[in-house]
Amino acid sequence: MISRAHIPSERHWRNRVARTRTAQRNKKLERRRERAKKGRAGAPCKQTNACGHGDQYRPRDDNLLNGMAKLPSYLAMRVPLLDLSEQYRALGDSIREAINDVLGSGRFILGPKVDVFERAMCTYCNTPHAIGVSSGTDALLAILMALGIGRGDAVITTPYTFFATAGCIARVGARPLFADIDRKTCNIRPSAIQECIEKNCQPDAGGAWKTKSGEKLRAMIPVHLFGLCCEMEALSKIAERYRLVLIEDAAQAIGAEFPFPERTAKAGTMGEGGLFSFYPSKNLGAAGDAGMVVCRDDKLAQKLRTFREHGMEQRYFHHFIGGNFRLDEMQAAVLAVKLPHLETWAAARRAAADFYGAELARAGLTERIAVPVEPYRDRGLTNHHVYHQYVIRTPTRDALREHLGKRQIGTAIYYPLGLHEQKCFAYLGYKKGDYPETERAARETLALPIYPEISREAQRYVVSAIAEFFS
Repeated sequence: MISRAHIPSERHWRNRVARTRTAQRNKKLERRRERAKKGRAGAPCKQTNACGHGDQYRPRDDNLLNGMAKLPSYLAMRVPLLDLSEQYRALGDSIREAINDVLGSGRFILGPKVDVFERAMCTYCNTPHAIGVSSGTDALLAILMALGIGRGDAVITTPYTFFATAGCIARVGARPLFADIDRKTCNIRPSAIQECIEKNCQPDAGGAWKTKSGEKLRAMIPVHLFGLCCEMEALSKIAERYRLVLIEDAAQAIGAEFPFPERTAKAGTMGEGGLFSFYPSKNLGAAGDAGMVVCRDDKLAQKLRTFREHGMEQRYFHHFIGGNFRLDEMQAAVLAVKLPHLETWAAARRAAADFYGAELARAGLTERIAVPVEPYRDRGLTNHHVYHQYVIRTPTRDALREHLGKRQIGTAIYYPLGLHEQKCFAYLGYKKGDYPETERAARETLALPIYPEISREAQRYVVSAIAEFFS
């Protein structure tokens, strides 16, 4: 009898057909480009392309972009913002085998697969403790709870990040304080943190800094945005000066490195605790929600392990109120299969970023758009940037995005509104104009397609479409 688990689903066949059509279309594109190189680019188009179009999509080299470098125009193709299909095709057998092991074991929550993955992460991050949890959001929530941060406390973070960073601060009852970002990196600016403290807080008799409304300033949470580490040396000094706990939100930056004068450190390992998200679209993605906390302190690690199981240390005996933050076995199994490939994927992302930069410069577009900066590139690091996103900036962002969308190029806006302007944080009293760099980034930033397997042909098509927009 054949198990239903081995019968390909309708979705399986649809995806297979789509992949076949994409491969056929790309072969046609390559043949057309080769003919163009041999001098037949201007020949009449005798057949329609894979998208059903004819002469109007014939390869040509006539878009001279107001005196800028020429860039060939290619046939239309679809370029998604992210495509995980190649990754799954390469690792599918290993992933299915790992999941079958879980199903056969009958252990689904905090079992041996979680133990294996946690140990592997300790090795990868060079840290003694890695605690698997249910999501990146729950990872931050667990850290704040374990550190006793809550009502009567305040925490500094960036207004230009995913909602969960400030949302977790508010959920434990603390007050989020925002400090503006650096224009070039979009990461929190150290000088802005100091300005925030001096403007909103004052020291008490014991040396603790308190807000004007009486909350004690307890911690700061820098976010390593888009795969680039914040200026951690400067932030560490600020944390020490103002007696703050330093918590790293490394949800988008697993594997990224920062160059201290005496050592190189990985994202998540430079403060009291760091968190990762393994949301499927992350550089290391699960098959659902998953997250992790890494730390060096033994007591904090033990407390986090207890917190993720409702504060339960001995079964059904609860020492404090925790949460249901447990990492399940299937997600750990998937992540353990993928982790050994993470460095290769990071290198491929950097190569794709380098190719974008070169092509955009060749087309004369770097005067029209701002490309990502790489402040640590020449500091001897391997993972100076891991490019979770490749984010450009232009004042005409919305129009450019619409143009790219019409050409079947996936893009995203991270993030369209600063947290200080979100309706749910109105009670904090912030207003438009308080964080000008955050607001400018929210108007100008646009993420282009990037993933380890993206083809150079696809990237050329993206750049060609951008060039067309500015011509």
